[in-house]
Amino acid sequence: MEILRKPGRLPSLPMGEIAVSQTSGSLRTLLGSCLGLALYEQKLKLGALAHIVLPASLGRTDPPGKFADTAVPAMIGRMRKLVDNRPVRLQAKLAGGANMFAAAGAVNTVGSQNVSAIERILKELGIPVVARHCGGEQGRKMTFDLATGLVTIEIVGAEIITL
Repeated sequence: MEILRKPGRLPSLPMGEIAVSQTSGSLRTLLGSCLGLALYEQKLKLGALAHIVLPASLGRTDPPGKFADTAVPAMIGRMRKLVDNRPVRLQAKLAGGANMFAAAGAVNTVGSQNVSAIERILKELGIPVVARHCGGEQGRKMTFDLATGLVTIEIVGAEIITL
């Protein structure tokens, strides 16, 4: 997906894609076992959202947003490019990683593997995870407001959650 600069509500981010913007608009995606990762630089109102499908690329690189280990470096690179390579102080918010298809009580699902992989990568990079809404058995819609850095989570039949 192209680097985005215009404000407003953007279409839902497809699986495996990354969007980056520095506006007052919002980025959104629909998640099941996939993981939504929002990175935010509060001072610059700079944000990125990735729809991560799998925990490891195993050498594959396309699209970089599809895999936890390629999404994070790609997001940071695109964010820095948008602000002329100025340093960025990032924080992260996570959503998704639901147990959509596994048997009840399954522990090591794709969703939980995605969450673990992203948490490990962010820890290695010194990026704090300031909020999360992960797990469960239902999909969710994640909306990331670039003006405020707030993430809202919508699940059918539940109250809206703000991270």
